[in-house]
Amino acid sequence: MALKDLFRTKPISKILQQGGDGEHSGGLHKVLTVKDLTFFGVAAIIGGGTFSAIGNACFSGGPGVILLYIICAVACGFTAMCYAEFASRVPVSGSAYTYAYVSFGELFAWIIGWALIMEYSIGNIYIAFSWSGYFTNLLESFHIHLPEWLTINYTEAHRNFLENKPGEGFTAWQNAPMLGSLKIIFDLPAVMINVLITYLVYRGTQESKNLSNLMVYIKLAIILLVIVVGCFYIDIDNWTPFMPNGFGGVMGGVSAVFFAYIGFDAVSTLAEESKNPQRDLPKGMIYSLVICTVLYIILALILTGMVPYDKLGVTDPLAEIFALKGVKWMLFIVSIAAVVAMTSVMLVFQLGQPRIWMTMSRDGLMPKKFSVIHPKFKTPGFATIVTGFVVGLPIFFTDETFVLDFTSIGTLFAFVLVCGGVLMLSPHSEAESAENKAKGKFKIPYINAKFIFPLLVVGAAAVVHYVFPGFFAQTFNFSENITGNVTMIVFFALCVVMAILSFLKNLSLIPVLGLVSCCYLLTGMSLNNWAWFGLWLVLGLLFYFAYGRKHSKLSVKA
Repeated sequence: MALKDLFRTKPISKILQQGGDGEHSGGLHKVLTVKDLTFFGVAAIIGGGTFSAIGNACFSGGPGVILLYIICAVACGFTAMCYAEFASRVPVSGSAYTYAYVSFGELFAWIIGWALIMEYSIGNIYIAFSWSGYFTNLLESFHIHLPEWLTINYTEAHRNFLENKPGEGFTAWQNAPMLGSLKIIFDLPAVMINVLITYLVYRGTQESKNLSNLMVYIKLAIILLVIVVGCFYIDIDNWTPFMPNGFGGVMGGVSAVFFAYIGFDAVSTLAEESKNPQRDLPKGMIYSLVICTVLYIILALILTGMVPYDKLGVTDPLAEIFALKGVKWMLFIVSIAAVVAMTSVMLVFQLGQPRIWMTMSRDGLMPKKFSVIHPKFKTPGFATIVTGFVVGLPIFFTDETFVLDFTSIGTLFAFVLVCGGVLMLSPHSEAESAENKAKGKFKIPYINAKFIFPLLVVGAAAVVHYVFPGFFAQTFNFSENITGNVTMIVFFALCVVMAILSFLKNLSLIPVLGLVSCCYLLTGMSLNNWAWFGLWLVLGLLFYFAYGRKHSKLSVKA
């Protein structure tokens, strides 16, 4: 295979023949409206980030974490517009994978598809663990007690035992039954919710939609109740200092904060089940992002206002704040809200992953079985079952912290390529733009970045130098935080390159800002994050060269 074949792109006309634009027939039921898509987006975004990850973010950044939520929201807003542009042009399942195939070519498409496994499948492992914690608390309120060795993952229990750390894990390790020389320790509720969600998604999109919409209503109502009740317990002194650990502490919560947002792109995987994807997908993504950003900022202020930030480094922060304030009746309500919210997140993520595998299978990059549609339920049945196993098996041997960091870096990587992919697409002609407008299709407003982006880069550098006088000197000092310094220097270089390209190529400003802002968030990832992500990519490339490139529908032999 020639090197150029690795970067061959897939024509949009061929993609549309697979269905999904409302003009070509597909095998999936078209049942989703803009309301359903918005609710799926809210269902995916308001979940683990709200009831679990937000605690670690506040613990790291203090009240100043709202700045990170705003930065992430802006980055995701630009990225959502890039997703919307792609969804308008390429209204089929596959999300960023399909978009990369159109713009960057087959190799990058495979890398994105492989990275999205982390976002959807592996991300659901974190949600399952968090769901289990709240569900167990809910059972306790009804005086139903599960054995400790059935409510914690093996890795955490073993670590707590080795560190002689008192608590659930230490006790579970001591009391767990044995199977030969192996201790039987696993998170039973996490396993069971994965089985239940997999079955529901297998049965059909219509059933999933109805349950998702109901859960969104419930959790939004309860979150509003949390905000209203929490307002009466705010002590404004807790907001001082605003950034107790400096801006570095704020950025230290990037994995937790960004994890809260990754669900909005799950909407794009539902293109072929949308009644009017080219009009409704963009609206669904952007509406859900705006709604959730407002809620996250308010919740962060409520949490850091009710209790000091250093008490929020727990897995159930919303329950913790009311426990510390002695508002016991809210503990029960928060537990119900968390169970509902995280169930809806798992539902959306579990819907997304099989549809990405289905699309990759259509292209020959995955075995044909993954694209088989169930004759009765009209879902990618085999891919759905495999997704259930991919989520379920690691529950037995991994823990929440690893999964959280692993998922965030893979998703940011995918977002960068989506924004870059829009820049590589040929611009709409005037006739095509008029036709799109008449049909209600989304188009990113073109703002010439020729002068604006270079000026933004220079202006931002001047502001940073003025506000943080030692920032640039510290960045180029490799005596501490080598990984952070290297990634920040690479980010500086990217800004300069994009400024030059914007000037020479008259690039569109919005996708440029999306690409740069997502790359900035990547600078907050640790060396351990990058090492595991690199290993994951190597495994993916081995699979591609062993199977995908030989069976690709775009291969020379095809």
